[in-house]
Amino acid sequence: MPHQSDKSANTLWHRATVTRQRREQKNAHKSIVLWFTGLSGSGKSTLAHAVEEQLHQNGLNTLVLDGDNVRHGLCSDLGFSDTDRKENIRRIGETTKLLLEAGVITLTAFISPFKAERATARSLMPDGDFIEIHCFCPLTVCEQRDVKGLYKKARLGEIQDFTGISSPYEEPENPDLKIDTHRLTLGESVQQVISLLRDRNILSALE
Repeated sequence: MPHQSDKSANTLWHRATVTRQRREQKNAHKSIVLWFTGLSGSGKSTLAHAVEEQLHQNGLNTLVLDGDNVRHGLCSDLGFSDTDRKENIRRIGETTKLLLEAGVITLTAFISPFKAERATARSLMPDGDFIEIHCFCPLTVCEQRDVKGLYKKARLGEIQDFTGISSPYEEPENPDLKIDTHRLTLGESVQQVISLLRDRNILSALE
């Protein structure tokens, strides 16, 4: 099997004539990556889809990459060991980089528990194009919600390497936005994201 460096030496980057800038001009809005991170049950997916709904209703090009959905396809071969979690996030980072170039506002909803992997994903994007949003919800509240019944199984030892129970979650130290999803309504949380996008002139066309 060829070494990775051998593969790279035999492939050349093809420079497209249709650039990200031209796609953004056609879309009449900038592309961006909104990276929602937080414990299971913290409301990442719910918030990401609610934000997408508002953006879509205003005519913007969007796509949500949801943790569970991606594991049915792109990452269906991965488990939940630390190594597999890192590979999961690596693949998502590369995918969001492509969508950024496509002129799409991409919203990702993944636990993404490790700081290093989130930092790596950020490093793939041009400066300012990766917005880390920490959906903060205390573990006790997430366990009370236990929407999927996973915490109960983890406490019983039926699920190994479960974030917050038998595997660590490293909270963002300086996220671009921290939303207390256990205190705010969904509508209030959505408006926090929209306000940030307006402040950064990403949604200049959104009234």
